[in-house]
Amino acid sequence: MSAFRPSAVTARDGAVESCDVCIVGAGIAGLNALFAASRYLSRDQKVILIDRRARVGGMWVDTYPYVRLHQPHPMFTAGNIKWTLGQDRSYLATKGEVLDHFQHCLNVIEERVQVDEYFGWAFESDDEVDGIVRVTCRSSDGHSLVIEAKRLIKAYGLRVMPNDPLEISSARVQSVSPDYCDVRSGEMRSSDAPVWIIGGGKTAMDTAHALITEYPGREVNLVAGRGTFFSSRDRLFATGSRRWWGGTLGATIAAQMGRRFDGTNETEVQDWFRCTYGTFLTPGAGNFVLGVLSELENKTISAGLNDVVMDYFVDAVDSNGATELVFRSGSRKTIQPRSWIVNCTGYFGVDRGYPYEPYVSASGAVVSIQPRSATLHLPAFQGYFLTHLLFLDKIGDVPLYEVDLQELREKSNVVFPYALFALVQHNLSLIYDSVPSRVFSENGLDFDTWYPLPRRLLSTAQFVLTHRRTRERARRVLDTVRERFDIRCGPLSQE
Repeated sequence: MSAFRPSAVTARDGAVESCDVCIVGAGIAGLNALFAASRYLSRDQKVILIDRRARVGGMWVDTYPYVRLHQPHPMFTAGNIKWTLGQDRSYLATKGEVLDHFQHCLNVIEERVQVDEYFGWAFESDDEVDGIVRVTCRSSDGHSLVIEAKRLIKAYGLRVMPNDPLEISSARVQSVSPDYCDVRSGEMRSSDAPVWIIGGGKTAMDTAHALITEYPGREVNLVAGRGTFFSSRDRLFATGSRRWWGGTLGATIAAQMGRRFDGTNETEVQDWFRCTYGTFLTPGAGNFVLGVLSELENKTISAGLNDVVMDYFVDAVDSNGATELVFRSGSRKTIQPRSWIVNCTGYFGVDRGYPYEPYVSASGAVVSIQPRSATLHLPAFQGYFLTHLLFLDKIGDVPLYEVDLQELREKSNVVFPYALFALVQHNLSLIYDSVPSRVFSENGLDFDTWYPLPRRLLSTAQFVLTHRRTRERARRVLDTVRERFDIRCGPLSQE
Protein backbone atom coordinates (compact mmCIF):
# COMPACT_ATOMS: atom_id res chain seq x y z
CA MET A 1 0.00 0.00 0.00
CA SER A 2 1.57 3.28 -1.08
CA ALA A 3 1.98 6.13 1.36
CA PHE A 4 0.75 9.67 0.71
CA ARG A 5 3.49 12.15 -0.02
CA PRO A 6 3.17 15.92 -0.34
CA SER A 7 3.86 17.65 -3.63
CA ALA A 8 7.56 17.57 -4.37
CA VAL A 9 7.50 20.60 -6.70
CA THR A 10 7.60 24.21 -5.59
CA ALA A 11 7.34 27.31 -7.73
CA ARG A 12 8.49 30.87 -7.20
CA ASP A 13 5.93 33.65 -7.52
CA GLY A 14 5.25 34.55 -11.16
CA ALA A 15 7.15 31.54 -12.49
CA VAL A 16 6.43 30.09 -15.94
CA GLU A 17 6.57 26.32 -16.39
CA SER A 18 6.17 24.39 -19.62
CA CYS A 19 4.87 20.88 -20.31
CA ASP A 20 3.33 18.68 -22.95
CA VAL A 21 0.06 18.23 -21.05
CA CYS A 22 -1.45 20.06 -18.10
CA ILE A 23 -4.18 18.27 -16.15
CA VAL A 24 -6.30 20.22 -13.68
CA GLY A 25 -7.84 17.91 -11.08
CA ALA A 26 -6.26 14.90 -9.36
CA GLY A 27 -9.42 12.91 -8.67
CA ILE A 28 -10.72 9.84 -10.48
CA ALA A 29 -11.31 11.81 -13.72
CA GLY A 30 -7.87 13.41 -13.68
CA LEU A 31 -6.09 10.14 -12.92
CA ASN A 32 -7.85 8.39 -15.81
CA ALA A 33 -6.90 11.26 -18.09
CA LEU A 34 -3.33 10.94 -16.85
CA PHE A 35 -3.34 7.17 -17.40
CA ALA A 36 -4.59 7.59 -20.97
CA ALA A 37 -2.07 10.35 -21.70
CA SER A 38 0.76 8.17 -20.41
CA ARG A 39 -0.02 5.68 -23.19
CA TYR A 40 1.07 8.24 -25.80
CA LEU A 41 3.84 10.19 -24.08
CA SER A 42 7.48 9.18 -23.83
CA ARG A 43 9.55 9.16 -20.65
CA ASP A 44 11.19 12.49 -21.53
CA GLN A 45 7.87 14.28 -21.97
CA LYS A 46 6.20 16.01 -19.04
CA VAL A 47 2.76 16.29 -17.51
CA ILE A 48 1.91 18.93 -14.92
CA LEU A 49 -0.85 17.83 -12.53
CA ILE A 50 -2.65 20.56 -10.58
CA ASP A 51 -5.14 20.30 -7.73
CA ARG A 52 -6.32 22.84 -5.18
CA ARG A 53 -6.17 20.12 -2.52
CA ALA A 54 -2.98 19.14 -0.73
CA ARG A 55 -2.81 15.65 -2.24
CA VAL A 56 -4.16 13.32 -4.92
CA GLY A 57 -7.73 12.12 -4.43
CA GLY A 58 -10.22 14.74 -5.58
CA MET A 59 -13.56 14.66 -3.74
CA TRP A 60 -12.35 11.68 -1.68
CA VAL A 61 -10.03 14.06 0.19
CA ASP A 62 -12.95 16.20 1.35
CA THR A 63 -15.80 13.77 1.85
CA TYR A 64 -17.08 12.29 5.12
CA PRO A 65 -14.73 9.85 6.89
CA TYR A 66 -17.04 6.80 6.92
CA VAL A 67 -17.71 6.82 3.16
CA ARG A 68 -17.14 3.54 1.33
CA LEU A 69 -17.23 2.61 -2.32
CA HIS A 70 -20.66 1.45 -3.41
CA GLN A 71 -19.25 -0.90 -6.05
CA PRO A 72 -16.57 -3.59 -5.67
CA HIS A 73 -13.20 -1.89 -5.49
CA PRO A 74 -11.40 -3.40 -8.54
CA MET A 75 -13.54 -1.33 -10.96
CA PHE A 76 -12.64 1.97 -9.31
CA THR A 77 -9.20 2.71 -10.64
CA ALA A 78 -7.15 4.55 -13.26
CA GLY A 79 -7.08 2.65 -16.54
CA ASN A 80 -6.22 -0.97 -15.79
CA ILE A 81 -4.05 -0.41 -12.71
CA LYS A 82 -4.64 -3.20 -10.20
CA TRP A 83 -5.36 -2.67 -6.53
CA THR A 84 -2.81 -3.88 -3.96
CA LEU A 85 -5.35 -4.12 -1.14
CA GLY A 86 -5.37 -7.91 -0.83
CA GLN A 87 -9.11 -8.04 -0.13
CA ASP A 88 -11.83 -10.12 -1.76
CA ARG A 89 -13.02 -8.64 -5.06
CA SER A 90 -16.42 -7.80 -3.56
CA TYR A 91 -14.88 -5.70 -0.77
CA LEU A 92 -16.09 -2.08 -0.53
CA ALA A 93 -13.00 0.05 0.06
CA THR A 94 -12.96 2.75 2.73
CA LYS A 95 -11.99 6.39 2.23
CA GLY A 96 -8.42 5.80 3.39
CA GLU A 97 -8.03 2.76 1.17
CA VAL A 98 -9.34 4.64 -1.88
CA LEU A 99 -6.91 7.50 -1.25
CA ASP A 100 -4.04 5.03 -0.88
CA HIS A 101 -5.02 3.45 -4.20
CA PHE A 102 -5.11 6.84 -5.92
CA GLN A 103 -1.57 7.46 -4.69
CA HIS A 104 -0.57 4.00 -5.95
CA CYS A 105 -2.06 4.81 -9.38
CA LEU A 106 -0.06 8.03 -9.52
CA ASN A 107 3.11 6.16 -8.55
CA VAL A 108 2.56 3.59 -11.32
CA ILE A 109 1.92 6.25 -13.95
CA GLU A 110 5.02 8.19 -12.87
CA GLU A 111 7.10 5.17 -13.83
CA ARG A 112 5.99 5.74 -17.44
CA VAL A 113 6.04 9.51 -17.80
CA GLN A 114 7.38 12.52 -15.91
CA VAL A 115 4.67 14.07 -13.72
CA ASP A 116 5.23 17.32 -11.84
CA GLU A 117 2.65 17.64 -9.07
CA TYR A 118 1.37 21.05 -8.04
CA PHE A 119 -0.91 20.23 -5.12
CA GLY A 120 -2.35 23.17 -3.22
CA TRP A 121 -2.60 25.23 -6.44
CA ALA A 122 -5.99 26.44 -7.69
CA PHE A 123 -6.73 26.86 -11.39
CA GLU A 124 -7.76 30.43 -12.27
CA SER A 125 -7.89 30.76 -16.06
CA ASP A 126 -6.63 29.57 -19.42
CA ASP A 127 -6.21 31.05 -22.86
CA GLU A 128 -4.78 29.81 -26.16
CA VAL A 129 -2.09 31.84 -27.93
CA ASP A 130 -0.16 30.70 -31.02
CA GLY A 131 -0.85 27.01 -30.43
CA ILE A 132 0.06 27.13 -26.74
CA VAL A 133 -2.39 26.95 -23.84
CA ARG A 134 -1.45 29.35 -21.03
CA VAL A 135 -2.82 28.26 -17.64
CA THR A 136 -2.80 30.59 -14.66
CA CYS A 137 -2.85 29.11 -11.15
CA ARG A 138 -2.56 30.43 -7.62
CA SER A 139 -1.24 28.70 -4.52
CA SER A 140 -3.00 28.65 -1.16
CA ASP A 141 -0.49 31.24 0.11
CA GLY A 142 -1.14 33.60 -2.79
CA HIS A 143 1.71 32.89 -5.20
CA SER A 144 0.95 32.83 -8.93
CA LEU A 145 2.12 30.40 -11.59
CA VAL A 146 1.76 30.31 -15.37
CA ILE A 147 1.95 26.98 -17.18
CA GLU A 148 2.46 26.80 -20.93
CA ALA A 149 1.16 23.51 -22.31
CA LYS A 150 0.49 21.95 -25.69
CA ARG A 151 -2.71 20.44 -24.33
CA LEU A 152 -4.91 21.14 -21.31
CA ILE A 153 -7.35 18.73 -19.67
CA LYS A 154 -9.68 20.30 -17.11
CA ALA A 155 -10.76 17.24 -15.15
CA TYR A 156 -13.30 18.93 -12.90
CA GLY A 157 -15.54 15.85 -12.70
CA LEU A 158 -18.80 16.41 -10.84
CA ARG A 159 -17.35 19.39 -8.96
CA VAL A 160 -18.33 17.86 -5.62
CA MET A 161 -17.81 20.29 -2.75
CA PRO A 162 -18.12 19.66 1.00
CA ASN A 163 -21.54 20.37 2.49
CA ASP A 164 -21.93 23.01 5.17
CA PRO A 165 -24.36 22.50 8.05
CA LEU A 166 -27.90 23.63 7.25
CA GLU A 167 -28.79 27.10 8.44
CA ILE A 168 -31.66 26.80 10.92
CA SER A 169 -33.63 29.17 13.13
CA SER A 170 -33.85 26.99 16.24
CA ALA A 171 -31.37 27.50 19.10
CA ARG A 172 -32.33 24.14 20.64
CA VAL A 173 -30.98 21.74 18.00
CA GLN A 174 -27.51 21.08 16.62
CA SER A 175 -26.97 21.36 12.86
CA VAL A 176 -23.92 19.55 11.44
CA SER A 177 -22.47 18.28 8.18
CA PRO A 178 -20.94 14.80 7.92
CA ASP A 179 -18.01 16.37 6.05
CA TYR A 180 -17.01 18.23 9.22
CA CYS A 181 -18.53 16.01 11.92
CA ASP A 182 -17.81 12.29 12.14
CA VAL A 183 -21.15 10.91 13.37
CA ARG A 184 -19.34 7.95 14.94
CA SER A 185 -17.33 9.99 17.44
CA GLY A 186 -17.01 13.22 19.39
CA GLU A 187 -20.11 15.02 20.64
CA MET A 188 -22.37 12.80 18.56
CA ARG A 189 -21.11 9.75 20.46
CA SER A 190 -21.43 11.38 23.85
CA SER A 191 -25.01 12.45 23.11
CA ASP A 192 -28.06 10.18 23.13
CA ALA A 193 -30.35 12.74 21.46
CA PRO A 194 -32.32 11.79 18.32
CA VAL A 195 -30.76 12.33 14.91
CA TRP A 196 -32.61 13.71 11.87
CA ILE A 197 -30.88 12.99 8.57
CA ILE A 198 -31.86 15.43 5.83
CA GLY A 199 -31.64 13.83 2.38
CA GLY A 200 -32.27 10.43 0.83
CA GLY A 201 -29.29 9.74 -1.42
CA LYS A 202 -25.96 7.95 -1.05
CA THR A 203 -24.65 10.20 1.73
CA ALA A 204 -27.88 9.83 3.68
CA MET A 205 -27.77 6.03 3.37
CA ASP A 206 -24.12 5.91 4.45
CA THR A 207 -24.88 8.16 7.41
CA ALA A 208 -27.98 6.21 8.45
CA HIS A 209 -26.09 2.92 8.20
CA ALA A 210 -23.18 4.30 10.25
CA LEU A 211 -25.48 5.62 12.99
CA ILE A 212 -27.67 2.52 13.16
CA THR A 213 -24.77 0.09 13.33
CA GLU A 214 -22.65 2.29 15.65
CA TYR A 215 -25.46 3.08 18.13
CA PRO A 216 -28.00 0.24 18.25
CA GLY A 217 -31.31 1.45 19.64
CA ARG A 218 -30.63 5.16 19.12
CA GLU A 219 -33.44 7.15 17.51
CA VAL A 220 -32.45 7.85 13.90
CA ASN A 221 -34.89 9.54 11.51
CA LEU A 222 -34.83 10.41 7.82
CA VAL A 223 -36.36 13.32 5.91
CA ALA A 224 -36.20 11.86 2.43
CA GLY A 225 -37.93 14.33 0.09
CA ARG A 226 -39.66 12.21 -2.54
CA GLY A 227 -37.37 9.31 -1.78
CA THR A 228 -34.42 7.79 -3.61
CA PHE A 229 -34.06 4.30 -5.00
CA PHE A 230 -30.78 2.62 -5.80
CA SER A 231 -29.50 -0.07 -8.10
CA SER A 232 -29.33 -3.31 -6.14
CA ARG A 233 -25.71 -4.36 -5.70
CA ASP A 234 -26.88 -7.97 -5.43
CA ARG A 235 -28.36 -7.80 -8.94
CA LEU A 236 -25.46 -5.89 -10.49
CA PHE A 237 -22.63 -7.82 -8.83
CA ALA A 238 -23.60 -11.40 -8.12
CA THR A 239 -21.08 -13.16 -5.88
CA GLY A 240 -19.59 -16.66 -5.68
CA SER A 241 -20.76 -19.18 -8.25
CA ARG A 242 -23.66 -16.86 -9.14
CA ARG A 243 -21.19 -14.79 -11.15
CA TRP A 244 -21.49 -17.52 -13.79
CA TRP A 245 -25.25 -17.53 -14.05
CA GLY A 246 -26.78 -14.87 -11.77
CA GLY A 247 -26.83 -11.09 -11.74
CA THR A 248 -27.03 -8.93 -14.83
CA LEU A 249 -24.21 -7.38 -16.81
CA GLY A 250 -24.23 -3.61 -17.13
CA ALA A 251 -24.24 -3.87 -20.92
CA THR A 252 -27.38 -5.99 -20.74
CA ILE A 253 -29.12 -3.45 -18.52
CA ALA A 254 -28.11 -0.65 -20.89
CA ALA A 255 -29.50 -2.60 -23.86
CA GLN A 256 -32.77 -3.21 -22.04
CA MET A 257 -32.96 0.46 -21.12
CA GLY A 258 -32.24 1.47 -24.70
CA ARG A 259 -35.12 -0.61 -26.02
CA ARG A 260 -37.56 0.90 -23.51
CA PHE A 261 -36.78 4.59 -23.21
CA ASP A 262 -37.96 6.67 -26.16
CA GLY A 263 -37.34 10.11 -24.70
CA THR A 264 -40.92 10.63 -23.52
CA ASN A 265 -41.81 7.66 -21.27
CA GLU A 266 -39.44 8.20 -18.33
CA THR A 267 -42.09 7.45 -15.68
CA GLU A 268 -42.85 4.07 -17.24
CA VAL A 269 -39.15 3.24 -17.57
CA GLN A 270 -38.50 4.37 -14.01
CA ASP A 271 -41.18 2.04 -12.67
CA TRP A 272 -39.70 -0.86 -14.67
CA PHE A 273 -36.13 -0.17 -13.55
CA ARG A 274 -37.08 0.31 -9.89
CA CYS A 275 -39.00 -2.98 -9.81
CA THR A 276 -36.44 -4.96 -11.81
CA TYR A 277 -33.08 -3.69 -10.55
CA GLY A 278 -33.87 -1.34 -7.69
CA THR A 279 -33.83 -1.41 -3.92
CA PHE A 280 -35.52 1.27 -1.81
CA LEU A 281 -36.75 2.24 1.65
CA THR A 282 -40.16 3.36 0.39
CA PRO A 283 -42.01 1.83 -2.62
CA GLY A 284 -42.85 5.26 -4.05
CA ALA A 285 -39.25 6.50 -4.14
CA GLY A 286 -38.91 8.62 -7.27
CA ASN A 287 -35.32 9.85 -7.36
CA PHE A 288 -32.47 7.89 -8.97
CA VAL A 289 -28.94 9.20 -9.50
CA LEU A 290 -27.03 5.99 -10.29
CA GLY A 291 -26.37 5.03 -6.65
CA VAL A 292 -25.84 1.41 -5.57
CA LEU A 293 -27.02 -0.27 -2.36
CA SER A 294 -27.19 -3.89 -1.21
CA GLU A 295 -30.36 -5.57 -0.02
CA LEU A 296 -28.73 -6.20 3.37
CA GLU A 297 -27.76 -2.54 3.76
CA ASN A 298 -31.27 -1.51 2.79
CA LYS A 299 -32.77 -3.96 5.31
CA THR A 300 -30.46 -2.75 8.10
CA ILE A 301 -31.31 0.90 7.44
CA SER A 302 -35.04 0.25 7.09
CA ALA A 303 -35.17 -1.71 10.34
CA GLY A 304 -33.11 0.86 12.24
CA LEU A 305 -34.95 4.03 11.25
CA ASN A 306 -37.50 5.32 13.71
CA ASP A 307 -39.34 7.60 11.25
CA VAL A 308 -39.17 8.38 7.54
CA VAL A 309 -40.73 11.67 6.44
CA MET A 310 -41.50 11.91 2.72
CA ASP A 311 -41.23 15.69 2.49
CA TYR A 312 -38.61 18.39 2.03
CA PHE A 313 -36.94 20.08 5.00
CA VAL A 314 -37.25 23.88 5.20
CA ASP A 315 -36.25 24.86 8.75
CA ALA A 316 -36.17 23.94 12.43
CA VAL A 317 -37.91 26.52 14.61
CA ASP A 318 -38.67 27.15 18.27
CA SER A 319 -42.36 27.92 18.76
CA ASN A 320 -44.46 28.16 21.94
CA GLY A 321 -41.94 26.25 23.98
CA ALA A 322 -41.61 23.43 21.42
CA THR A 323 -39.06 22.70 18.68
CA GLU A 324 -40.50 21.83 15.27
CA LEU A 325 -39.30 20.80 11.85
CA VAL A 326 -40.96 22.78 9.06
CA PHE A 327 -41.49 21.09 5.70
CA ARG A 328 -42.11 22.35 2.18
CA SER A 329 -45.68 21.04 2.23
CA GLY A 330 -46.42 23.34 5.16
CA SER A 331 -46.66 20.54 7.71
CA ARG A 332 -44.69 20.56 10.95
CA LYS A 333 -43.29 17.93 13.27
CA THR A 334 -42.37 18.39 16.91
CA ILE A 335 -38.93 17.04 17.76
CA GLN A 336 -36.94 16.63 20.95
CA PRO A 337 -34.72 19.54 21.98
CA ARG A 338 -30.97 18.87 21.50
CA SER A 339 -31.73 16.74 18.44
CA TRP A 340 -29.12 16.60 15.71
CA ILE A 341 -29.82 17.83 12.15
CA VAL A 342 -27.38 16.21 9.69
CA ASN A 343 -27.14 17.78 6.23
CA CYS A 344 -26.94 14.96 3.67
CA THR A 345 -28.45 16.88 0.75
CA GLY A 346 -27.04 16.93 -2.78
CA TYR A 347 -23.34 17.43 -3.46
CA PHE A 348 -23.08 17.38 -7.23
CA GLY A 349 -21.81 20.33 -9.26
CA VAL A 350 -24.86 19.99 -11.53
CA ASP A 351 -26.69 21.90 -8.80
CA ARG A 352 -24.13 24.69 -8.29
CA GLY A 353 -24.55 26.95 -11.33
CA TYR A 354 -21.15 26.62 -13.02
CA PRO A 355 -20.88 28.22 -16.49
CA TYR A 356 -21.05 26.16 -19.66
CA GLU A 357 -17.98 25.31 -21.68
CA PRO A 358 -17.72 22.76 -24.50
CA TYR A 359 -16.07 19.41 -23.83
CA VAL A 360 -13.37 20.36 -26.35
CA SER A 361 -12.24 23.78 -27.53
CA ALA A 362 -12.41 24.86 -31.17
CA SER A 363 -8.68 24.22 -31.56
CA GLY A 364 -8.93 20.74 -30.05
CA ALA A 365 -6.24 21.58 -27.48
CA VAL A 366 -8.43 21.99 -24.38
CA VAL A 367 -10.68 19.25 -22.99
CA SER A 368 -13.21 19.99 -20.25
CA ILE A 369 -14.73 17.26 -18.09
CA GLN A 370 -17.65 18.69 -16.12
CA PRO A 371 -21.47 18.48 -15.90
CA ARG A 372 -22.35 21.31 -18.29
CA SER A 373 -21.07 19.35 -21.34
CA ALA A 374 -21.16 15.71 -20.27
CA THR A 375 -20.33 13.10 -22.88
CA LEU A 376 -20.56 9.96 -20.74
CA HIS A 377 -22.24 8.99 -17.47
CA LEU A 378 -19.27 9.19 -15.09
CA PRO A 379 -16.29 11.59 -15.04
CA ALA A 380 -13.80 8.71 -14.84
CA PHE A 381 -15.03 7.37 -18.20
CA GLN A 382 -14.89 10.85 -19.71
CA GLY A 383 -11.34 11.39 -18.49
CA TYR A 384 -10.28 8.06 -19.92
CA PHE A 385 -11.97 8.08 -23.33
CA LEU A 386 -11.79 11.79 -24.17
CA THR A 387 -8.05 11.80 -23.48
CA HIS A 388 -7.55 8.87 -25.85
CA LEU A 389 -9.50 10.75 -28.53
CA LEU A 390 -7.42 13.86 -27.81
CA PHE A 391 -4.10 12.10 -28.36
CA LEU A 392 -5.39 10.24 -31.41
CA ASP A 393 -6.31 13.67 -32.89
CA LYS A 394 -9.90 12.55 -33.29
CA ILE A 395 -11.69 14.44 -30.54
CA GLY A 396 -12.80 17.19 -32.90
CA ASP A 397 -13.90 14.81 -35.64
CA VAL A 398 -16.06 12.29 -33.74
CA PRO A 399 -19.59 13.79 -33.47
CA LEU A 400 -20.12 13.03 -29.79
CA TYR A 401 -23.28 14.35 -28.17
CA GLU A 402 -22.84 16.58 -25.14
CA VAL A 403 -25.60 17.09 -22.57
CA ASP A 404 -25.92 19.95 -20.11
CA LEU A 405 -26.71 17.99 -16.96
CA GLN A 406 -27.40 21.12 -14.95
CA GLU A 407 -30.13 22.16 -17.36
CA LEU A 408 -31.51 18.64 -17.54
CA ARG A 409 -31.67 18.25 -13.75
CA GLU A 410 -33.45 21.58 -13.49
CA LYS A 411 -35.99 20.65 -16.16
CA SER A 412 -36.61 16.98 -15.26
CA ASN A 413 -34.94 15.03 -12.49
CA VAL A 414 -36.87 11.93 -13.58
CA VAL A 415 -35.61 11.82 -17.16
CA PHE A 416 -32.02 12.55 -16.06
CA PRO A 417 -30.66 8.99 -15.55
CA TYR A 418 -32.39 7.51 -18.59
CA ALA A 419 -31.10 10.24 -20.89
CA LEU A 420 -27.64 9.44 -19.51
CA PHE A 421 -28.07 5.80 -20.57
CA ALA A 422 -28.91 6.98 -24.10
CA LEU A 423 -25.90 9.31 -24.10
CA VAL A 424 -23.58 6.45 -23.14
CA GLN A 425 -24.97 4.16 -25.84
CA HIS A 426 -24.61 6.82 -28.51
CA ASN A 427 -21.14 8.06 -27.62
CA LEU A 428 -19.51 4.75 -26.70
CA SER A 429 -20.59 3.42 -30.08
CA LEU A 430 -18.87 6.32 -31.83
CA ILE A 431 -15.77 5.94 -29.68
CA TYR A 432 -15.63 2.19 -30.35
CA ASP A 433 -15.47 2.90 -34.09
CA SER A 434 -12.72 5.50 -33.60
CA VAL A 435 -10.09 4.03 -31.25
CA PRO A 436 -7.81 0.95 -31.22
CA SER A 437 -9.23 -2.11 -29.47
CA ARG A 438 -6.67 -1.77 -26.67
CA VAL A 439 -8.46 1.37 -25.46
CA PHE A 440 -11.46 -0.72 -24.47
CA SER A 441 -9.45 -3.70 -23.25
CA GLU A 442 -7.43 -1.45 -20.90
CA ASN A 443 -10.55 0.14 -19.43
CA GLY A 444 -10.61 -1.25 -15.91
CA LEU A 445 -13.64 0.88 -15.02
CA ASP A 446 -16.01 -1.42 -16.91
CA PHE A 447 -18.46 -2.97 -14.43
CA ASP A 448 -18.83 -6.02 -16.68
CA THR A 449 -15.27 -7.12 -15.81
CA TRP A 450 -16.85 -8.36 -12.58
CA TYR A 451 -18.19 -11.35 -14.50
CA PRO A 452 -16.32 -14.35 -16.01
CA LEU A 453 -14.87 -13.96 -19.49
CA PRO A 454 -17.36 -16.27 -21.28
CA ARG A 455 -20.29 -14.13 -20.14
CA ARG A 456 -18.48 -10.96 -21.17
CA LEU A 457 -17.64 -12.36 -24.59
CA LEU A 458 -21.31 -12.97 -25.33
CA SER A 459 -22.14 -9.43 -24.27
CA THR A 460 -19.28 -8.01 -26.35
CA ALA A 461 -20.37 -9.95 -29.43
CA GLN A 462 -23.88 -8.57 -29.10
CA PHE A 463 -22.52 -5.03 -28.78
CA VAL A 464 -20.33 -5.40 -31.87
CA LEU A 465 -23.27 -6.67 -33.92
CA THR A 466 -25.83 -4.11 -32.79
CA HIS A 467 -24.12 -0.95 -31.54
CA ARG A 468 -24.54 1.10 -34.73
CA ARG A 469 -28.26 0.39 -34.87
CA THR A 470 -28.54 1.11 -31.17
CA ARG A 471 -26.58 4.35 -31.67
CA GLU A 472 -29.10 5.63 -34.18
CA ARG A 473 -31.99 4.94 -31.83
CA ALA A 474 -30.12 6.63 -28.96
CA ARG A 475 -29.56 9.67 -31.17
CA ARG A 476 -33.29 9.97 -31.79
CA VAL A 477 -33.98 9.64 -28.07
CA LEU A 478 -31.48 12.40 -27.24
CA ASP A 479 -32.95 14.64 -29.93
CA THR A 480 -36.37 14.10 -28.40
CA VAL A 481 -35.08 15.02 -24.95
CA ARG A 482 -33.52 18.19 -26.37
CA GLU A 483 -36.76 19.23 -28.07
CA ARG A 484 -38.94 18.44 -25.04
CA PHE A 485 -36.85 20.30 -22.48
CA ASP A 486 -35.04 22.89 -24.61
CA ILE A 487 -31.61 21.97 -23.27
CA ARG A 488 -28.16 21.73 -24.80
CA CYS A 489 -28.05 18.17 -26.09
CA GLY A 490 -26.27 17.40 -29.34
CA PRO A 491 -22.94 17.51 -31.17
CA LEU A 492 -20.75 20.58 -30.99
CA SER A 493 -21.49 21.33 -34.66
CA GLN A 494 -24.97 22.42 -33.58
CA GLU A 495 -23.58 25.23 -31.45
